[in-house]
Amino acid sequence: MGSALESIMIVAGGLGLFLFGMRIMSNGLETIAGNRLQGILQAATSNRFLAVIVGIIATIALNSSTASTVMTVSFVNSGLMNLTQAIGIIMGANLGTTLSAQLVAFRIDAYAPIFIFVGIILYVFFKKKSIKNIGYVILGFGILFFGITTMGGPLRALGGTPEFSQMLVAFQNPLLALLAGFAFTAAVQSSTAATGILVAMYISGVPIPFETGAFIILGTNIGTSITTLIASIPANRASKRAALFHITFDIIGSTVFGTLIFIAPGILGWFQSTWAEPARQIAMFHTLYNTATLLLLLPFATYLAKLMERVVPVVQSEIVDSTYEKRLLHLDTKLIKSPSMAVFNAQLEICRMSKVANDNLALALDAFYERDLDKAKKVFDNEGIVNYLYQEIASKLVWVNNMKLSNAEAEKIGKMFGILSDIERIGDHAENIAEYIIEAEESGVHFSDSAIEELKTLGGTTVKLANEALYAFEHQDTSRLPQIKVLEEKVDNLTKKSAQNHIGRLKAGDCDPKSAVVFTDMIIDLERCGDHANNIAFSILP
Repeated sequence: MGSALESIMIVAGGLGLFLFGMRIMSNGLETIAGNRLQGILQAATSNRFLAVIVGIIATIALNSSTASTVMTVSFVNSGLMNLTQAIGIIMGANLGTTLSAQLVAFRIDAYAPIFIFVGIILYVFFKKKSIKNIGYVILGFGILFFGITTMGGPLRALGGTPEFSQMLVAFQNPLLALLAGFAFTAAVQSSTAATGILVAMYISGVPIPFETGAFIILGTNIGTSITTLIASIPANRASKRAALFHITFDIIGSTVFGTLIFIAPGILGWFQSTWAEPARQIAMFHTLYNTATLLLLLPFATYLAKLMERVVPVVQSEIVDSTYEKRLLHLDTKLIKSPSMAVFNAQLEICRMSKVANDNLALALDAFYERDLDKAKKVFDNEGIVNYLYQEIASKLVWVNNMKLSNAEAEKIGKMFGILSDIERIGDHAENIAEYIIEAEESGVHFSDSAIEELKTLGGTTVKLANEALYAFEHQDTSRLPQIKVLEEKVDNLTKKSAQNHIGRLKAGDCDPKSAVVFTDMIIDLERCGDHANNIAFSILP
């Protein structure tokens, strides 16, 4: 009994090392992937074949289908991805995750100490962040395989006990085996870890019948979708459809191929006769099963998307533009778990705030030209939204800044604090212009036609500059910077010229002296808006 208890404790420790190594690998790969991963995911289009490839690449880059599917749900929640695109990525993620089991089946656990040694050297003794990250991944890889080595002997010992044999007899029931795979995967929230451990058990010589292992694999595929389902609970209805598709896809695949195994048991015999090692047999079953499920359901992706929309119907609130809602749309801390996703969504939220501020500046100018008090009131309302977003985003940026960020991501977050301030100041200047309308109405101030035309020219150039700056920041497009610089210089020149012309009009008596203060304040507001927009645009430079 003592020997069995000791074996169980060693297996538990080895399992802990395996899961810890898996987590280190995933975190390290995500840090290395960083912005590249965001670009890869954004490359997904309505072409479902490309979306599948993107899903495969993203999952391999993260070493986790759970991470890539949760990230996909977050993209859907942000409005950056539609359901059809998400479906392709989720399908690809299921296939991409099979690579880990294949790696484990190569039986390189004997070299685990070497991986650990190399990883420690790179992580501890090198200062360059990129090398440290590579060392972190190698270290995780080594710990993962060292966990397999640790479990090896005790697992073999346990496999020969009568108690373990009785348990295996119980799991010869396919339904129980499937439920076991489902429960364990849902508990550890990673099908990559669950299948990796199963392969490790085969490597260790645990006498698990191949049919039992096959049904455990079917269960792990369903279990991994539970994390995605949980992640979609606080998200919008579109995200819930993506998560519902994930679990539906896995249930259909498991049902179809579980039934096929019953009807044609020779399928399992083919795997056993084709590959000699049990570990390779189960790894290949995992890969080919997911490939077959993908090929089976990919032609029906459009119909599956429509089915999800029937189960979770589109409501009117989804169609309404949510840009001006007084809440954060992208920075949901309950949904965002990865640093790269947090940085990306922070940029989305800032871009949304910038759009509100830029539109408000244009609205304030229209209100001024038309002396429209209703539009001026709308400017004040929108400024309340800008101020709210400023406070909330700044608070969330502090949270993101405390995550494990790469150097590039940390630099981006640092710049975002300054960009937020620039956007907020543009909003303040728009509010100032709206206040001038009220002041002009109360004081009976009037401007000459030439003064209004100058303000329209300066105002139009400033709004254009602000919108160009937003585009450059949103798309990180440095090619727009020369044009933005020209626009900023044009705003400065127009400001100086307008000030000189207004002095001339005052001397000639063409303008009311009361208008001088308002006009001067207004061109200063517009000139400063141009400066803030220029800061936003040039923040994208290294």
